[in-house]
Amino acid sequence: MTLDDLATLIAARADADPDTSWTAKLLSKGPEKCAEKFGEEAVEAIIEAVKGDRDALTSEAADVLFHLLVMLQSRGVALSDVMAELARRQGTSGIVEKAGRKG
Repeated sequence: MTLDDLATLIAARADADPDTSWTAKLLSKGPEKCAEKFGEEAVEAIIEAVKGDRDALTSEAADVLFHLLVMLQSRGVALSDVMAELARRQGTSGIVEKAGRKG
């Protein structure tokens, strides 16, 4: 499964019955809850990265990607928009790109 496939699946499940779909249930709780869940999963991935457990990190990384896409869905941000932003940054040093950000 690609990230595009997963994003499409999440979008399709957005209108499903929250009693039968974790995705729909999470989305029904609003963007703030989706962001909170993404944060929890990111912390769990960090913990596994520090511990050095490759299998656990792989599992947590999958959770992070899933919940990132759910969070994006909750705010109407398409994966293609994120990918376009990454493409725009391609070929630019991360240091230069970060220095050029507003704020």
